[in-house]
Amino acid sequence: MLDTGGPELQVVNKTEHPISLEADTKVILTPDQDKPATSNLLPINYHGLSKAVKKGDTIFIGQYLFTGNETTSVWLEVDEVCSEDVVCLIKNSATLSGTLYTLHVSQIRIDMPTLTDKDKEVISIWGVQNNIDILSLSYTRHAEDIRHARSFLSKLGELNQTQIFAKIENIEGLTHFDEILQEADGIIFSRGNLGIDLPPEKVSIFTAVYKCNMMGKPAVVTRVVDSMTDNLRPTRAEATDVANAVLDGEFLLTYTMLFSSFFSPLCQV
Repeated sequence: MLDTGGPELQVVNKTEHPISLEADTKVILTPDQDKPATSNLLPINYHGLSKAVKKGDTIFIGQYLFTGNETTSVWLEVDEVCSEDVVCLIKNSATLSGTLYTLHVSQIRIDMPTLTDKDKEVISIWGVQNNIDILSLSYTRHAEDIRHARSFLSKLGELNQTQIFAKIENIEGLTHFDEILQEADGIIFSRGNLGIDLPPEKVSIFTAVYKCNMMGKPAVVTRVVDSMTDNLRPTRAEATDVANAVLDGEFLLTYTMLFSSFFSPLCQV
């Protein structure tokens, strides 16, 4: 399986030094990537953010996005827009480590193609070399996204048989779910991102999974047993979550965040 990057916004930290952000202070998001990332200024890879947001909008930043219980992701509230810069109020203290952090704006449509030029380059080289069986199309928002990706794959020799799994990551994808399901070979429910666009109590995807089962198409769920990034055993709630996912008819569970920590992966499996 090849997972595309899609229209993912990122904060770029060229210094590679950890960035500490303190609650109730302000930070500026700027599209000027030549500036170093600091506790007061975070360069991003998108010039259109200032046109897409307004005062009061919510932004999340982190390597694995916000789950509500860790200190490696930060929740921001837009305070004002100044030209291309966005000034935000920091809502929780956090330390960002690494060179790239995902940036997600809650319930805001980002005007970028679902299958980016970078994605096409990776598919054309790595995807062809490895004859991928499945393409995970990140941030699928419309059925047309699937049709466009399938048309692109049809021009790459044996990849014309590659299945496309639509990755549902925001409200727009859920809104057009029925039309997406008709075109896709399978569905991946990205609960980390959905949990940002929706209140946690509304992330239940049972109805959508049922529709996948009725269509005979695989349903995949992400972000299970996240606490095992730091612990040997899952919580009772997480174990119940896994059991319910299987009972609901999920075809596959993914542990993306879990394996990133390298904390006893054998026991985790």
